[in-house]
Amino acid sequence: MTTVSTLLQRVQADALAARKAQDKLRSLVLGTLLSELKNRELELPQPLVDADVIEVVRKAVKRRREAAEAFTRGARPELAAREAEEGQMLEAYLPAAVAPEEIRAAVRAAMADGATTMGALMGRVSPQFKGRADGSQVSAIVREELARAAT
Repeated sequence: MTTVSTLLQRVQADALAARKAQDKLRSLVLGTLLSELKNRELELPQPLVDADVIEVVRKAVKRRREAAEAFTRGARPELAAREAEEGQMLEAYLPAAVAPEEIRAAVRAAMADGATTMGALMGRVSPQFKGRADGSQVSAIVREELARAAT
């Protein structure tokens, strides 16, 4: 018996609802996401689980955030606004973000256990927050804590 991702079912139901409501932007965004999910499903030997879906959604959000920044730098605010709006639509499918204080506590605990380099700290802390926190956020907090420990 295979278990289908409940998050995938939610995306499919929302895409169907958007098409019925003739919400073109939402239909486009969710249709693109479903296509990316189907591609990911073909890459894996087993059906998608929620963790796989979250990974794909996180990448899609990151892609849109980067596109919005590029459009802003290129003086195209209307396209940047659209990309940001699409990213916000997709963020609804991500789990709640981890508080920076929780990440900071994990970094301090890893430092107390003897990890003193960026690589060692990232190796210990990143797996704890995989799928729940952005790697750049974890990296920034690790750098801050290393700088604080050096002073």
